[in-house]
Amino acid sequence: MTYAIKSLSGLADAGFINRGDVTALVPVAERYAVAVTDTIAKLIDHDDPLDPIARQFIPSGAELIGTPEERVDPIGDDVHSTVPGIIHRHRDRVLFKLVHACPVYCRFCFRREMVGPEGETSLSPQAFEAALAYIECHPEIWEVILTGGDPFILNARRAGEVSARLAAIPHVKVIRWHTRVPVVDPAHITDDFIGALLVPGATTIVALHANHPRELTAAARAACARLIDVGIPMLSQTVLLRGINDNVEILEALMRAFVEARIKPYYLHHADLAPGTSHFRVPVEEGQRLMRELRARVSGVCMPQYVLDIPGGYAKVPIASSDVEKTAAGYRLRDHQGRWHSYPE
Repeated sequence: MTYAIKSLSGLADAGFINRGDVTALVPVAERYAVAVTDTIAKLIDHDDPLDPIARQFIPSGAELIGTPEERVDPIGDDVHSTVPGIIHRHRDRVLFKLVHACPVYCRFCFRREMVGPEGETSLSPQAFEAALAYIECHPEIWEVILTGGDPFILNARRAGEVSARLAAIPHVKVIRWHTRVPVVDPAHITDDFIGALLVPGATTIVALHANHPRELTAAARAACARLIDVGIPMLSQTVLLRGINDNVEILEALMRAFVEARIKPYYLHHADLAPGTSHFRVPVEEGQRLMRELRARVSGVCMPQYVLDIPGGYAKVPIASSDVEKTAAGYRLRDHQGRWHSYPE
């Protein structure tokens, strides 16, 4: 990984926060991890106090303001955690939380209470073997989604070991990696690393998280091209965020940039109810309006699916559809099993 700023003093030295604000931000940094790679630091516009790149990665005092509906585990991972590292929410696939650290820390992260550099950054060898044993014992598991943290922080040797162990399980046919690394540290996507992802017996897919078109730099696009050119399909994931991409022009530019880079727009996530993130969240009806406007401007190949994770572990629901209804207290959401759930305004 390239050099990263990981402290408030480092952010002040780089001019991203005022030195007079360091003391006030100490409680934020003590609770939520801070890291900004050199790549991201170079993207930030120091002359723009509302810079959408800075807003994603530079801590602010607003993160200490909680709301009653916010949750430490907003999407209910714990409800479906079968063994350490494994979340089995859907019959045919599992999340495999391989690592607990990231190269950068998004200020809106839904796992912000669980990720960071403190303690173990990856599963212990015993937990890793137990997770593989669980997958092996469940023949219905067709897809393993590697997440964390960001699993692309692994070196090529370890990524290759993980890929080979999963592909050796006969019923695992798809290995999907969720990452920000091609955007925040494109130099990490080397030929050796890419080779480690390709294993016989399973299809590899990479889902890239990016929220603003400026993140798709020439270096980021080249890193993605290296993955795609060897036959690895790529999908996009974006979070709808106030002050970052909550206008149709930015969303249009972002989705077109994905398609131009041969990345299929996949999900536009409604921001989760993570602690201290209310300043990022956009009302559901505003997101629905943006999706209508986006559909009027781009072809279907550029359209992501607008989804919301129902709190409590009830999975994602498309919310540009009849699965969401407005109520006096907020909304009703219908999950994939037809059950209705309340959701706050």
